[in-house]
Amino acid sequence: MRILVAEDEKDLNDLIVKTLTRAGYSVDACYDGEEALDYLLGAEYDCILLDIMMPKLDGHTVLRRLRAQGSAAPVIFLTARDSIQDRIEGLDLGADDYLVKPFDFDELLARIRAATRKYGVQKTSVLTLADLTVDTSSRTVTRSGKPIKLSAKEYAILEYMMRHKGTVISRTRLEDHIWNYDYAGGSNVVDVYITYLRKKIDNGFDCKLLHTVRGAGWILKEDA
Repeated sequence: MRILVAEDEKDLNDLIVKTLTRAGYSVDACYDGEEALDYLLGAEYDCILLDIMMPKLDGHTVLRRLRAQGSAAPVIFLTARDSIQDRIEGLDLGADDYLVKPFDFDELLARIRAATRKYGVQKTSVLTLADLTVDTSSRTVTRSGKPIKLSAKEYAILEYMMRHKGTVISRTRLEDHIWNYDYAGGSNVVDVYITYLRKKIDNGFDCKLLHTVRGAGWILKEDA
């Protein structure tokens, strides 16, 4: 899952990025509203964290322009302004949530999970396919009740594909959602992670779930 953090307080921005990265998210960061719009025009994000009082363009203006472009990506405002009127204004503009500084990072992670669930096909924190289960709240994976240990990237790929099970996912689409702008692409990194993931979720089971669609990408579905 890919997240944009637009926050002009550098220390707070760095802390948020480190927290989200440790939690397994792919993260891009910027420090003003104009830069935030540039990022939003160049990539598709699963969640956006917007400070309201930013240089060049404030968070309200960024959100207004984002919604005018037709984007429905979940947006959480981060702000020191905690009046009821401020909250109403942000929500009326199309924000999904509002977190007042200083905030607890565990609460931030929980609100991100809640906001992104609203836009998924499945409205629960537990994703299932056959006997494979992914709990997005605890970030645990089991198959036939057996725990499966995944790296952060393997988990991110699996969660994304579980949210789009039955759909062919291309290499480019995985790169866009799982890696940030620091990823150069153009190598077999995605293929390597898919191989690791397939071994962990399919080896030892008669029913194979992760399939290659030659020339197109990969798909999660029950083996016919």
